[in-house]
Amino acid sequence: MNILYKTALVLGIVGCINWGLVGLFNFNLVEYLLGDGALITRTIYVLVMVAGLIQIALLPKNFDHLDH
Repeated sequence: MNILYKTALVLGIVGCINWGLVGLFNFNLVEYLLGDGALITRTIYVLVMVAGLIQIALLPKNFDHLDH
């Protein structure tokens, strides 16, 4: 798996954890760490969205060759 896919996976995980925290506890970890409405916060949200789009592109890929 190349660096782009790994980065997309990590950002996707960050997004999943953040949305889970919002849903369960009404706690937004990204805003807590980086500030509410800050440019860096919005940038993280956009990067998570791009990561999700990259992961959509991975859906049809065959990763069976990675199982050893």
